[in-house]
Amino acid sequence: MSDRTKAAVYNIAEAKAHLPELVERASAGETIILARAGKPRARLVPLEDGAVKLRVPGKGKGRFVVASDFDDPLPDDVLAAFEGSAR
Repeated sequence: MSDRTKAAVYNIAEAKAHLPELVERASAGETIILARAGKPRARLVPLEDGAVKLRVPGKGKGRFVVASDFDDPLPDDVLAAFEGSAR
């Protein structure tokens, strides 16, 4: 890494005290390294543009089939297992 792309390193306690600031810096494109006892342990980086996508309602329509007996009462042995009385 050149000096220009060098990541900032913070120990865990320091990062905890300045977390909101570090999150803002990371979201602006800076890479933040979190260290414990001087050893790098984690990297705080910005999310990619496509990393946060909302679900599209109805996208899976027709891809799943619910069995006609889905909400029928459970067999006695299965029900007993759920209730903890099965042997």
